[in-house]
Amino acid sequence: MSYASDVKKELTTLEVHQANAKAELMALIRLNGSLNLANHRFILNIQSENPAIARRIYQLLKKFYAIDGELLVRRKMKLKKNNLYIVRLKKGTENVLTDLGIFDGTSLQRTSAIKLLKSDSQVRSYLRGAFLAAGSVNNPETSRYHLEIYSLYEDQNTMICQLMNRYQLNARKTQRRSGYITYLKEAEKIADFLSLIGATSAMLKFEDIRIVRDMRNSVNRIVNCENANLNKIADASNHQLENIKYLDQQIGLEHLPLKLQEIAYARLSHPEISLKELGDVVPNGPISKSGVNHRLRKLNEYAEKIRAGFDIIK
Repeated sequence: MSYASDVKKELTTLEVHQANAKAELMALIRLNGSLNLANHRFILNIQSENPAIARRIYQLLKKFYAIDGELLVRRKMKLKKNNLYIVRLKKGTENVLTDLGIFDGTSLQRTSAIKLLKSDSQVRSYLRGAFLAAGSVNNPETSRYHLEIYSLYEDQNTMICQLMNRYQLNARKTQRRSGYITYLKEAEKIADFLSLIGATSAMLKFEDIRIVRDMRNSVNRIVNCENANLNKIADASNHQLENIKYLDQQIGLEHLPLKLQEIAYARLSHPEISLKELGDVVPNGPISKSGVNHRLRKLNEYAEKIRAGFDIIK
């Protein structure tokens, strides 16, 4: 089972107050429902590939509207072999849709009646229903964090984005394929959203994985940085050794100033140590890291001058 499925499974077990359940139903029907007319009656179909979500829709309708719908199972064809679960409502459809602000007696309202979402808990329930209907979230163990809710209509998508941003989630929206999505990319905001809609266990699991993953990434960055520094030290040391050997071949190290002789012989004897460590082993030391660096730089300059044809011995 995927992480997104675990989140939705947890959400379908939550008990909700009637007013909040209506807000959740409002989102579920808007995002997953379709309305047909047969024999002068409206027939509402609400579909989902998740049986737990379909059962929740069926139970909420029965509990709060005392309406018995039908729960149908259809086998999907072609490449996808998942079952499709349909909650079908043949009686009382207009009353339910009117109560949820989806139908005004003459036409369907594509955007939710914000006035029906009177409290913070109702907004949270609406967002929970939207996620159950058309939401997905990546496993936090994957390479990127991503949570999204899909909407067929742009105005629906805009409203979901606005509701999410009431909680400073930094939600963004964009067009995708035949519809629109509102999405979150920041790990902390995804965790906040999961907590917001009531998926507490899923949020804690998300945070545990994120913390371990971020710690691992931090350790990797430190190790990479240390390796880069070691490589830098090794490259610098090799360059210094090449120049010192070149000076020895061309003029002899004994012809260098005493301080440069000392640092040259120290580097030849200890090719792998850092500048600070080199300052501790140089004769007549210790000397500072900047002092070691100054002397080695002078050796490099002498080697370059000889290569350029200058006579450094006066």
